[in-house]
Order: sequence, then structure tokens, then C-alpha cells
Amino acid sequence: MLRLSSHPSGRHFLQIPGPTNVPDRVLRAIDNVTIDHRGPEFGELGKAVLAGMQKVFKTDGHVVIYPASGTGAWEAALVNTLSAGDLVLMAETGHFATLWKKMAMELGLRVEFLSGDWRRGVDASAVEARLKSDADHEIKAVCMVHNETATGVTSDVKGVRAVIDRMEHPALLMVDTISSLGSVDYRHDEWGVDVTVAGSQKGLMLPPGLSFNAISAKALAAAEHASLRRSYWDWRPMIASNATGYFPYTPATNLLYGLHEALEMLFNEGLDTVFARHQRHAEATRLAVHGWGLEILCADPNEYSAALTAVIMPEGHSADAFRKIVLDHFNMSLGQGLTKLKDKIFRIGHLGDINDLSLCATLAGIEMGLALAGVPHRKGGVQAAMDYLTQKAEVRSRPAGLG
Repeated sequence: MLRLSSHPSGRHFLQIPGPTNVPDRVLRAIDNVTIDHRGPEFGELGKAVLAGMQKVFKTDGHVVIYPASGTGAWEAALVNTLSAGDLVLMAETGHFATLWKKMAMELGLRVEFLSGDWRRGVDASAVEARLKSDADHEIKAVCMVHNETATGVTSDVKGVRAVIDRMEHPALLMVDTISSLGSVDYRHDEWGVDVTVAGSQKGLMLPPGLSFNAISAKALAAAEHASLRRSYWDWRPMIASNATGYFPYTPATNLLYGLHEALEMLFNEGLDTVFARHQRHAEATRLAVHGWGLEILCADPNEYSAALTAVIMPEGHSADAFRKIVLDHFNMSLGQGLTKLKDKIFRIGHLGDINDLSLCATLAGIEMGLALAGVPHRKGGVQAAMDYLTQKAEVRSRPAGLG
């Protein structure tokens, strides 16, 4: 029998920044019997989850759901809107922005990659300078990652849209929200995004396996003239079938059950309350990190992520060795550093189905792990987070109108 955990008791703490902990409600929903994906019940399910995802993206436009990882939704965004040889402007904010750039090049696109140090978000002024010099409008799309999962840095989508508008440039704006959607406020229509990319396994609290494109009218128009080859990723048959709640090929039925339940959970809590909870947990985590005397990778507090926090290990200490100690002793997984940041940082996921007590336990496991690993730090980070969360709980418990 496959051994999924070597720990004899207790539940595994999955505190990587995705996949996140899947709530029991969602697991039970996925466990339902599979139904006919051409039958009437499925049509109702399809229409419900598509409408629900429009509310999460904050769009009145089309949303497409693929049985795929977020990588598939990246490809769908590019192949539906662009042609071979088109020039795309991207920004180096971290590992995943770099992978999206690599994909674009492999698809036959030309890419200009605005360099970055993986500690800051997209530099809107650099985007503006490049668009200003593009008098012939060679640049067909600006692609950015909203929340870079590898670094814990959130970029200003609204600010980049403002730059594109100020330059009166026709480029499409495409945004990866894989680790922000459902955790961080995001507004596809209001911010003028043309294609938003998302995945199921982070703020939406599902296992990996679903990905999404939210699509503007401008992007749909571009799809009529784009010549990159597409079949599986083609929006047009998806949108045609989705009108009645169905899909042009076999969908991931049981994951759609889970999505329906996850959407119910988000809407019952209220999206604004969900976003406030994530901000609260992010601030508590940062207070703990500062309390330990460690450094946060994100260099600009205005760009701190509400979904995860990346922590720099002190010089001479291995982040991966520390993570192994935490896993072996406390049954908790923390995110590793990727490519440039390998063994230099660890990442704390505080997104999805997590509450104050779960976060406190996560931070306690880290503080104990720092001690066991011999990492130089100060004690008291967990206490700082607890004090902050207690204060916030007191504020939330006061009757409305009281100071």
C-alpha cells in the first residue's frame, strides 16, 4: 500500500503556498458519485460553477474552465490571442514569471523580459518607458504575475493597466492570478484585464486539476485573428458549449463538484471577509518573522503578499535542511526556494482554508524548527503573532458602533 505519511498521528500541516489544505467539505463533495456529463444535472452544475467563477474574477465576461494545471491556462491565454512572431512584454518577478516567458518563446513568440531581482514586483515605470518607445505598436501583449508564488511579492495590476491606457497602447494585458485568486482582492473587469489565468489548488481550496481563463471582449476579438495553433485550448468551442453548462470534451466532473462547494464556502464567508482574513494572517506571519529577527524576501512592504511569506535564511544555513527538520519532527511542509532561491529561502503558505489557530500552530512549528536546526533567531515570534491576532479578534467581537 502506498505510504503517504510516515507520521503515526495527527494531520499533516501543508503550509506550502499551493496546493493548499483541501477542506473536508470539499473532499466530501468530490467523493460524490460521478454523473453523466451530458445529462441535465451536469448542465445545472456547469452553469453554477461558471457563474460562481465570474463572481470570483469580478467579471461579466466569459470564464473558461480547463481540466488542467495552471500551466495549461498560461498556454491557453497565449495561443488564443497571439500569432507566431508576435512581441510580448513580460517582467521578471520570479520563478513563475520566468517559466511563463519560457513557454511563450517555445510557442514561437518573441519576448522582451524586463529584468528584476526577484524581490520586487512589476515596475510600472519600466513598462511605461518600453511602451512609450513602441511607436509602431509591435508589442501585442503585456503579461505579468499578480502574486509571484516563488517570492511572496504582489504586483500592481491596476497601475500597469493605467500605464497602458496612458500610452494609448493597444497591447492586451494578461495576468497570472494562480496564487492570488480567492485570497487577494482581484478585479478583472474594473482593472481592464484582457485575460486572467488562475488555478484550482490555492485560494480556491481544491486539489490541482482545474485551471481558468477569464476573457475580455477585446481578447475574444483577438482570438478571431490569432494564428498560433490551438485545439484543446481553443476558447470558441468551450464558450459555445458552456452556454448550456456543458463542455466540448469530458470535464473533470468530480473536481467541479468540489469547485461548487468551495465557491459556496467563499460566498458564505463573503469575499471581502476572506480577503481581510488573508491580510490578517499575512501580517501576523510577518510580525513573527520580524520577531525572530529574520528577513522577508519581499523588499517593499507595499508589495507584501497576503497569500504567502518568503523568508531568507541567515548566511551559512540551509533552508532545505531546516525544512526537513520541520517535516521530520512536526509533520509540516514548508515551501522550498526555487531555482535562483534554492536552499536560500523557505516559504510559508497562509492562504486558502486556514484560520487563526492553524496559523499559530504553523508559526509554532517554524519557531521550534529554527531552534532544532540551530538557526540564529530570537524567541517570541509566535507570541508577537498571537498578540496581534488576539487584538484583531477583540476588535471583531465588539458590537457595531463601539470604538
